Amino acid sequence: MTFSSNNSNSSISSSGVASKTKEPCLRVIPLGGLHEIGKNTCVFEYGNDIMLVDAGLAFPDDGMHGVNVVMPDTTYLRENQKKIRGMIVTHGHEDHIGGISHHLKHFNIPIIYGPPLAMSMLKGKMEDAGVNNCTTIQTVVPREVVKVGQHFSVEYIRNTHSISDSFSLAITTPVGVVIFTGDFKFDHTPPDGEYFDIQRIAHYGEKGVLCLFSDSTNAEVPGFTPSERAVFPNLDRHIASAEGRVIVTTFASSTHRVAMLIELAMKNGRKVGLMGRSMLNVVAKARELGYLRCPDDLFVPIKQIRDLPDRETLLLMTGSQGEPMAALSRISRGEHQHVQVKSTDKIIFSASPIPGNTISVVNTIDRLMKLGAHVVYGKSEGIHVSGHGCQEDQKLMLALTKPKFFVPVHGEHRMLICHSKSAQSMGVPSDNILILENGDVVQLTPDSISRGESVTAGIELLDASREGIVDTRVLKERQQLAEDGVITVLAAVSTDGVMVAPPRVNLRGVVTSVEAKKMSLWTEREIVWVLENRWKQLARQTGGTSIEVDWMGLQREVEVGLARRMRRELQVEPLILCLVQPAPGGTPAYKGRTDVEPESSRLKVRQKDAVSAGGGNGSSSANPIKKAESLGDQSSRSDKSSQSNLLRSNEAEAKETEISQGRTRRRRSAVA
Repeated sequence: MTFSSNNSNSSISSSGVASKTKEPCLRVIPLGGLHEIGKNTCVFEYGNDIMLVDAGLAFPDDGMHGVNVVMPDTTYLRENQKKIRGMIVTHGHEDHIGGISHHLKHFNIPIIYGPPLAMSMLKGKMEDAGVNNCTTIQTVVPREVVKVGQHFSVEYIRNTHSISDSFSLAITTPVGVVIFTGDFKFDHTPPDGEYFDIQRIAHYGEKGVLCLFSDSTNAEVPGFTPSERAVFPNLDRHIASAEGRVIVTTFASSTHRVAMLIELAMKNGRKVGLMGRSMLNVVAKARELGYLRCPDDLFVPIKQIRDLPDRETLLLMTGSQGEPMAALSRISRGEHQHVQVKSTDKIIFSASPIPGNTISVVNTIDRLMKLGAHVVYGKSEGIHVSGHGCQEDQKLMLALTKPKFFVPVHGEHRMLICHSKSAQSMGVPSDNILILENGDVVQLTPDSISRGESVTAGIELLDASREGIVDTRVLKERQQLAEDGVITVLAAVSTDGVMVAPPRVNLRGVVTSVEAKKMSLWTEREIVWVLENRWKQLARQTGGTSIEVDWMGLQREVEVGLARRMRRELQVEPLILCLVQPAPGGTPAYKGRTDVEPESSRLKVRQKDAVSAGGGNGSSSANPIKKAESLGDQSSRSDKSSQSNLLRSNEAEAKETEISQGRTRRRRSAVA
């Protein structure tokens, strides 16, 4: 969708050009959650005050080998941490609070406001990360107003979602009121009886809303999102009809769904076994806060539940997204210590795959079916509803708030576009809508919306420890290892700039028909070329006879050259690691392989033999004189012009071979 700048009356610029007005403005900067699902993080900035709204994480895709967590790039926050006055948390899902404990290790957040369940979950995460003393946690109640810095007042407005204690925000700023919906749908029969505070949203709509930032997850889906209660009869039917054990997997943080499953377990006379660390934590905290009400004896430790009859057992566990280490995934692989799949088991997937997890989920289902279990999954079963509003929910939010400006958030690009079209159908002019990317800056004044100069944005990839950041180079190396394998080279080079031993080449995971002898020869030629053409750049005199050598530069030069040859000769791009073993000056030079001559020498011999032989194919001979004598006087009677033509032919062949097999001297240096 194309957005053009508005006329001079409204002073609106939606074209991507920064506003030139000197009037103070509110800056809203999403660092995550746009053009993606996950890692929702948004910055509100006015003057010297910065307020954060949520700080989540995302799941890695299949190409992010060894990556467990994806975080937004927080360079902008680290550079401006003195301005940070606090954080507002909307609800307790991982894509909204999962990154907070990590961020606290890198910059200070003086205070964090949030609902009781989310704050309880956050405290556990902070204790695990060792940052529980790095900030102040304060819980809020519906309609409570908190002050953040000098310029922000935030009212928490109860909404309905798939987790208890979910809120929308009414943010009062010097330029006007901004409504930030958070994740929402309009559920008129919520399982916990906590209804959407529509009256309060409408109140702000009547007063006047400057800008609406709204959830776009289901913007492509027409109609209203069904109530969470709609899955109850279908889950009841499947659990009641089960002859053996019932195993149910869902999001641990979907407390509404968990509450219904616990209710159904009691209704059908089944004891509940909880599996998965997050499931245990969430259920414990939800019971502590009163969101789950059930007797203590309903729950049985997993080690003891095996002693109960299958007909009286319900296992509630993590693994709905096919996570490799989740309980259900380990069960499907036969790796769980206490639970093995039986043919009488009924396994219910009460969740839909998050984009990027579909293959993992399908593979888990396949493995469970191969073990003989009856697996219930898919939209047709009616055992899952979304926690995000569809088009009509989104239109209702637009009707209640009546915003002057509109920015769709929390969704992939096509979702943002669809949501913007819904806004236009509700009367919001296209010039008053911005489609953003992570790092874009929204500049708001009472009369205008514009796009400012973008800030640094991107992703941070964390490994299993959630400590080490996997940078782009490391990720590329992992991808190369996974796809084309690795070649390691050990080269011995003296400080005189000569190779003193044959290189040792080792291949792992590289599929090739090339003989090891030829691979070694290629490597030898690359090293020789670098030493002949790059040594002066790599070594410098430091006084007297001492020489300082850039051994890392030498390694990179060899790696670059060999990688180029692999692409050209074999059409593969393995990871190449060159290790150089320095040798003292004066060490005898390695003369090259005796069984296979270097390209330049071999070509010269071919030319000489061709001239001496006077014909044939120009192949080399151990003794061309004896060969000529054995052939009689044929070579002596050869015409001089034939010799000349043959020489030119071989010179052309040599040049062509050098281009195809060798390296040109015009190659850009890897050192540079």
